Amino acid sequence: MASVTLSGVEKIYENTFKAVEDFNLTINDKEFLVLVGPSGCGKSTTLRMIAGLEEITSGTITIGDKVVNDVPPKDRDIAMVFQNYALYPHMSVFDNMAFGLKLRKRPKKEIQELVEEAAEILGITELLQRRPKQLSGGQRQRVALGRAIVRKPKVFLFDEPLSNLDAKMRVQMRVEINRLHSKLGATMIYVTHDQTEAMTMGDRIVVMCDGIIQQVDTPISLYDVPVNKFVASFIGTPPMNFFEGEIKKSQNELYFTSATETIRLPQEWEDELKDSEGRKVTFGIRPEDIGSNVAYEIVDAPELNADVDVVEPMGSETYVYLKSGDNIFISKVDAHNEFKPGQDVKLPIVVSKAHLFCDETKKLII
Repeated sequence: MASVTLSGVEKIYENTFKAVEDFNLTINDKEFLVLVGPSGCGKSTTLRMIAGLEEITSGTITIGDKVVNDVPPKDRDIAMVFQNYALYPHMSVFDNMAFGLKLRKRPKKEIQELVEEAAEILGITELLQRRPKQLSGGQRQRVALGRAIVRKPKVFLFDEPLSNLDAKMRVQMRVEINRLHSKLGATMIYVTHDQTEAMTMGDRIVVMCDGIIQQVDTPISLYDVPVNKFVASFIGTPPMNFFEGEIKKSQNELYFTSATETIRLPQEWEDELKDSEGRKVTFGIRPEDIGSNVAYEIVDAPELNADVDVVEPMGSETYVYLKSGDNIFISKVDAHNEFKPGQDVKLPIVVSKAHLFCDETKKLII
């Protein structure tokens, strides 16, 4: 296995569109790294540059201790799993998995052993003589994984491999890929637009937007301490709620005020906000910190006044969509709490878990 380092990597197309800008990152040996972001953010382009399927405009890509800028894909010692499986329909599962090894003229006995070993790891030994059309979507994806495993590459690359599967199968395959990473101890780079996949799979996550890295961190740190409003809005389901307003001071206490809300801010924030009176900010708070059991237990907790708009029971919890003036926000509460559309409510919030973002820069203040 090997580390992967991208230094100042950029991709600019002929029409001057900059798909990836000044990408600097080291993926550690045996790490599972996830690139996540909305469509068009540059994550797949970055993966394809690592694979050698896209030429880089500037910068350096190193795999292990070797600069691979001018190395063709077949010589980079990587294996890539695509979104559409890319299996040969006329070949058996065994032949699909063995195809790359045959091209490299590996001995037949070695090919047999490698394919059988990979099939056992993936639980598809009984499928080796079937054709792709006889397999389910999940089984085809396992075959695509097996074709990558038999290569025993330094780095595995995944380009949204689960997007064609149904919801239940996606959950199952997430677990299997995580298990595979533990078994192989491999360096894996995984691209997805699904932040749930990113949060559940990555050792670290790279959040991208408009070709630029927004934040690189562990899943829990991304969730707890997003560096800007984009990361805060992208990571988390349902997404973080935002209220626009400003900071005001009254009787030596700081408040966030908007057209509809006045929220007393924690005393421990005062040092960092001492010169911020009148500053335009965005107050962000996650749905689970509005109207939760924890919020109700806090003495003198600030409250949000709102009308219930839509109630979505989710089984173990309920999403409550609320309206307050022009603001629409979401509360995530225990499933046994009863809310009805049109109901007027006052919901306490865990303000100590809130975030403040600068309106001008969109960066996290506190």
